[in-house]
Amino acid sequence: MTVQILCCYQLINPGSEWQPYHSWYEKSALADLLGTGFGLAEIHKLYACLDRLTEHKRALFDHLTRRWADLSNATFDVLLCDLTSTCFESNPPFSENGRRRYGYGRDKRFDCVQVVIALIVTPKGFPLAYEVMAGNTADNTTLRGFLKKMEDQYGKARRIWVMDRGIPTEEVLEEMRTAEPPVYYLAGTPKGRLTRYEKELAGKSWHTVRDGVDMKFIPQDNETCILVQSRDRIHKERSMRQRQLKQLWKRLKELTDMNLARDQILLTSGAAKQQSPSA
Repeated sequence: MTVQILCCYQLINPGSEWQPYHSWYEKSALADLLGTGFGLAEIHKLYACLDRLTEHKRALFDHLTRRWADLSNATFDVLLCDLTSTCFESNPPFSENGRRRYGYGRDKRFDCVQVVIALIVTPKGFPLAYEVMAGNTADNTTLRGFLKKMEDQYGKARRIWVMDRGIPTEEVLEEMRTAEPPVYYLAGTPKGRLTRYEKELAGKSWHTVRDGVDMKFIPQDNETCILVQSRDRIHKERSMRQRQLKQLWKRLKELTDMNLARDQILLTSGAAKQQSPSA
């Protein structure tokens, strides 16, 4: 029944397990529908239930994949792969099996230990696999394991992996190209390689993908280099820079009205610039 409570909560009002314990379960009709009391929504029982479900992760994903294919006509030929991290404001247990480690913090909390979470989903958002890894795991060490995981669990297929530039390495991409059948991919180009294509792309004409999205491409031996621009994205980033520029300009005008020493001016102007980095 605890599993039913968690599933209903995530479908109706998704959030952390703390919320159904604190207020949601008492305000809902689940206690009457399930014929049970508040004991099922006790906070430790909710988290312990998740631990028990982890033991059946593969069987659950197999079942969900079949149901998504039947009910939603979901396909699994395009996979989106990404990683994130979540930090903990706690003392790290540096045990051999502990996953909480210091690492690259995407949320800029380098003072906190963290874990890295990897997720593979379909373009419609159906999750196919996830892993919780040590906080010091490098992004480019995760792809090979996920390729094998998908092949073992769902068999070999002509899949297309979509990733940002920090996940694949040249070695793994070569393995994907030479696999049988080949494993296709769309990956962000590393910044160090962008200048290699800049001159050639400048001479190419734009092709319209859809309204507001244009592209150029250069065929290579085993790859195709694609440059895409989105007018909505251009306008969004331009407005972000303009907003930060206005904030910085306003702050600098405030500083001119203050009677500050030289060192104070350097500190306050530096702090203003840090708050508006895109300006």
